[in-house]
Amino acid sequence: MPVRTLYHLPLDPGSRAVRILLGEKRLEVALKTEQVWKRRESFLRLNPAGEVPVLVEEDGTSLPGALVIAEYLDEVYSEPPLIGADPLDRAEVRRLAVWFFGKFAREVSTNLIEEKVTKRFLGMGEPNASAIRAGLANIHYHLDYIAWLSERRRWLAGDLFSLADIAAAAHLSALDYLGDVPWEEHPGARDWYARIKSRPSLRPILADLIPGMTPPRHYPDPDF
Repeated sequence: MPVRTLYHLPLDPGSRAVRILLGEKRLEVALKTEQVWKRRESFLRLNPAGEVPVLVEEDGTSLPGALVIAEYLDEVYSEPPLIGADPLDRAEVRRLAVWFFGKFAREVSTNLIEEKVTKRFLGMGEPNASAIRAGLANIHYHLDYIAWLSERRRWLAGDLFSLADIAAAAHLSALDYLGDVPWEEHPGARDWYARIKSRPSLRPILADLIPGMTPPRHYPDPDF
């Protein structure tokens, strides 16, 4: 019997976001790790861009990209709503989702994950120390912004837990696996993230282990 399948990479923030979305909507999915660097022909037919995440529904329909998948899931499986209750709410959720998948990814995640993880597994030489320093410096600004938002709202985009929180948590959870989030310097952001870590949708992700890489002891603990 066909099953819903998510092609993903464990430390890819977009893949993590989709897994959280599926968990929040209580949708079952089979996970398939896709080594995108191998450029498998059958995977390229699902997504010619050769990138994860890709969600394949039971009928064979394939949807590439975290934001595309998020919009689809929220339209087809409406409970709980994760992209806002009205047009202004949806605009704010989308603005923040784009912030984390765009600006945060460029300034922080790419500099740290690609340099410290991707290069290692692909044998691409030594990490770029300048890129790592930039990522570690830039993350402070974003953690301050998360704290600023969470001080003024129940969740990042407003009263409801949403794709905005999921996008931020997906990136930060991947970086936290590397030990690269300075939580002690940003208690406001840490308190917001602790609430997210206690959600059932995060548990499978926080239980993942990457061969050859051990996360910090606090990584799976909601009371870190």
